[in-house]
Amino acid sequence: MSSNSYKNLQNSHPCFGGQKNNAGRIHLPVSPGCNIACKFCDRTINDVDERPGVTSKILQPEECVEVLEKALKICPSIKVAGIAGPGDTLATDNAIRTFEIIKEKFPKLIKCMSTNGLLLNERAEELIKVGVDSLTVTVNAVDPEIESKLNSYIIYHGKKIEGIEAAEILIKNQLEGIKKIAKAGITIKVNTVLVPEINGNHIEEIAKTVKEAGASIYNIIPLIPQYQLKDCEAPTCPQIDEARTRASKYIDVFRHCQRCRADAVGIPGKSEYGDQIYQRRLRIKETFSHG
Repeated sequence: MSSNSYKNLQNSHPCFGGQKNNAGRIHLPVSPGCNIACKFCDRTINDVDERPGVTSKILQPEECVEVLEKALKICPSIKVAGIAGPGDTLATDNAIRTFEIIKEKFPKLIKCMSTNGLLLNERAEELIKVGVDSLTVTVNAVDPEIESKLNSYIIYHGKKIEGIEAAEILIKNQLEGIKKIAKAGITIKVNTVLVPEINGNHIEEIAKTVKEAGASIYNIIPLIPQYQLKDCEAPTCPQIDEARTRASKYIDVFRHCQRCRADAVGIPGKSEYGDQIYQRRLRIKETFSHG
């Protein structure tokens, strides 16, 4: 069971409030592929875009030891080793293998992971066993009709599933997985991508539902119009504030998300060492296929 409570993470994890204490993090891009097709997601290998789903390279788990040693020398304030993609962290075994290595070689680092939650219910015990301290699950709707407007399909146990059926499976697995992880004492943050014309009036219901499932903190991420939702309007500041206010009736709301790359290194908003650690040189943009 994780030993890091939500209160402790607020002092040591930048995504839970620890940025005020100059807590740093490193994202290790070890998860290449994804198993859901979000309509707003453009997972990319490049050195330029500053947003989730982007990295300059994919690491193998064994390569992370050298990367972490180098990062900790350059930025000793790093307290968190996170895995946030660029694909889904549970779609392959890479993230769990990486955390096994970190647990052995860097036991003082907080182990943090982000997932879309499709496989969270069935892989929860693995995360508990490896000692993940905090988990972020992206839940964009708890109503299958709304979710189906944000996600084209899922790849589940080798089968492509679309529409309402896909949304029902995803939401069920997310919520059941959150319950299992929360019961083990692991702190859970839920991210929701705010697309005003699709889930803008659904935020309260998401916040209430994930809180009841066991989440401790909620983070609303404004849509970056791209890919299949490139014609949608990004939420305005008043719309974001209103969504946060509605959500805060049910759950603590995080308000300082930097929308970090999958290979970010340093203190969010204050220092960034990704160029040095990952030796970014690529200028070619390639989009991953889903699945």
